[in-house]
Amino acid sequence: MFRNGRSDPQRGFTLIEVLIALAILAWVLAAIAPVIATTVRGSRNIQDRLAISGIAETLLSGLNDRGSLKVGRTIGESGGHRWSVDVAPLPDRGADNRSNWTPCAVTIQVRAAGGSAIRLTTVVLIARSTG
Repeated sequence: MFRNGRSDPQRGFTLIEVLIALAILAWVLAAIAPVIATTVRGSRNIQDRLAISGIAETLLSGLNDRGSLKVGRTIGESGGHRWSVDVAPLPDRGADNRSNWTPCAVTIQVRAAGGSAIRLTTVVLIARSTG
């Protein structure tokens, strides 16, 4: 072990020391694994939220063409995310029936494959059908 009061330069780690170091390393990795898993899950959730928000924004911007907007439900899929647009006339509250426009509630729902969802509701005016 010691030669002339100094440690042996050829001496390395003993098997016990290596096993203890490996046990400590395994314990540390086991302790941080749930944190890493939560971070990955949170990151995936944020990516889903950004994707469905973008789809909802695109659908909302498409409402500018009020002439093509019809009462009812439209469904579709974009980038693996399902969406629906529901258009329903608002109840008539004594409004001027001579107007060429009908106020409608428009609800946009987008659901990610991972389960995240977003729902937007707005009011638009659509051309009153003549008939």
